[in-house]
Amino acid sequence: MPSILNPYLNFRTQAREAMDFYQSVFGGSLQQSTFAEFGMSQDPADADLIMHSQLTTDAGFTLMAADVPAHMELKEGSQISVSLSGDDEAQLSGYYDKLVDGGTVVEPLSKAPWGDSFGMLVDRFGVQWLVNIAGSAPSA
Repeated sequence: MPSILNPYLNFRTQAREAMDFYQSVFGGSLQQSTFAEFGMSQDPADADLIMHSQLTTDAGFTLMAADVPAHMELKEGSQISVSLSGDDEAQLSGYYDKLVDGGTVVEPLSKAPWGDSFGMLVDRFGVQWLVNIAGSAPSA
């Protein structure tokens, strides 16, 4: 799969509603997973919130979104991040290493509960980046 770069939107509790709306605008296929589905809800109130949502359209648009649980800060200006994803580990980890130079690691690039490698950072210009490297597919 080629690497893709796309916006990633953060909401407090409206990711599902927003992504349903964006699907009604742009069409396409919408995938949504909750914190409970990944065993990641720290508070029962967060269980049904969206941990990750992805809209992929026939026009080639990709839009991702998530809810930020109440125990995590959602600062003004942090509602949009840039996401880099794909399966080219060397390429994507190289981008992560270069982007974090002079910036701040939010989550180190490491194995995530969903099987991929994932990291978050804020670059030297204050832009938030998410890097997700797809895990190996199980052999048949």
